[in-house]
Amino acid sequence: MDLTRNRIPEHVDSIHLIAVCGTGMGALACMLKEMGYRVTGSDSKVYPPMSDFLRNRGIEISEGFDPTHLADDPDLVVIGNAVRRDNPEAVYVQEAGLSYCSMPQALNRFAAAGKKPILITGTHGKTTTSSIVAWILQYAGFDPSFMIGGILKNFNSNYRLGKGEYIVLEGDEYDTAYFDKGPKFLHYQPHLAVLTSVEFDHADIFEDLGHVTGAFDRFVGGLSESATLFAVDQDPNVEGLVRDRNCRLERYGTDGTSDWRLGTVAIEPPWTRFQVLQNGHVFGSFRTRMVGRHNLLNAMAAIGIASRLAIPVEVLVSALERFEGVKRRQEVRGRKRGITVMDDFAHHPTAVRETIRAVKPFCPHGRLIAVFEPRTNTSMRDVFQSVYPDSFEAADLVCVRKPPLLEKIPPDCRFSSEQLVNDLRHRGKAAHFFQDTDTIIDFICKEARTDDVVLVMSNGGFDNIHERLLAAL
Repeated sequence: MDLTRNRIPEHVDSIHLIAVCGTGMGALACMLKEMGYRVTGSDSKVYPPMSDFLRNRGIEISEGFDPTHLADDPDLVVIGNAVRRDNPEAVYVQEAGLSYCSMPQALNRFAAAGKKPILITGTHGKTTTSSIVAWILQYAGFDPSFMIGGILKNFNSNYRLGKGEYIVLEGDEYDTAYFDKGPKFLHYQPHLAVLTSVEFDHADIFEDLGHVTGAFDRFVGGLSESATLFAVDQDPNVEGLVRDRNCRLERYGTDGTSDWRLGTVAIEPPWTRFQVLQNGHVFGSFRTRMVGRHNLLNAMAAIGIASRLAIPVEVLVSALERFEGVKRRQEVRGRKRGITVMDDFAHHPTAVRETIRAVKPFCPHGRLIAVFEPRTNTSMRDVFQSVYPDSFEAADLVCVRKPPLLEKIPPDCRFSSEQLVNDLRHRGKAAHFFQDTDTIIDFICKEARTDDVVLVMSNGGFDNIHERLLAAL
């Protein structure tokens, strides 16, 4: 492989993106188009909504991967991390001697050039924290740019090209490309950064927790003396990473010695009211429609960043009240027969546990029915088989689907939904196993009652279960 061509030429006019329909690659394509570049793309799965999203912005998309898609020899080819080295277009890039780069390299060169990055990292909470920061900056008149892994309801987009000096980036620890197996977040030099949590995840990339913490160690160790890191407290993995670093450090969470501490909390549906203390003194009182302690910590990290940028407290109060959230993060999809159907991206056992705990107080007159589809490369493996039962403790009724893509996982390390259900039943929990989505819908239609909340958790489309369930109800 010719790594000398892994560079971005000084003069670029035409850019082709391989695997353009991914969330990040699609956003990058749109940003490049808005900046005036001639943009094309290809992917093996070209279908709505991303295909319509891109075409409506004037981006030409080709179905499948074929060297003819690069017949015009574009000035630059951006290769997504889902692309293998034997991809026909990637092979042609090498054979034709075309210049190529990864998504983070392109983002740095084109969208982040000349701006001060605000980078949000961590195993959990990256998307929500990034979204809160981006919205606060916009509300405060900073006109930020951003690229985030979820759709912000306030913008109806996961990207923005602003004229302000800051760009908000969700820092993914996942690998960069087949020619660069390091985490994406290592490509950025942040002005401000957040570390929300560190746990084992992405079992297809990382071998164990030590492998994960090693990646974050490289990130924290690479922060400059002028950078400020906001790090969550009471996370032992984070504690070991932030000691004796060159960067400025501010802690946030629930520890009495932290710079930013969560004060009193009151749940008053649909609001959560909370107080924030800075160095032991009341900084401000806020209210938000987000639910759960984990989201209050996400908000605190954003408040810390906003304070560093001298945004007045009264502006922060108003901005948080007007923050509409992120699609697929505790998003109410509809109500029928007095039954609420909610969608959430949770899949890691910690995220499942915290999401269920967060939603439970908001259904005081009904039951919380948790519907779980394990479909990530980690959740379909047995690495968390013994941990998942604890995650459903606060649910009243649990429905677990068979993983839909289990054939991707070697037989000797597959997750068992049946075993999870059996473990939950042994704990006295009402739990049921389902082979497919249709039977889950049928079951809930018969079982759900007025005031129940159906919380659907999956990182995928789950066979459009939300709309189908609402229609069936």
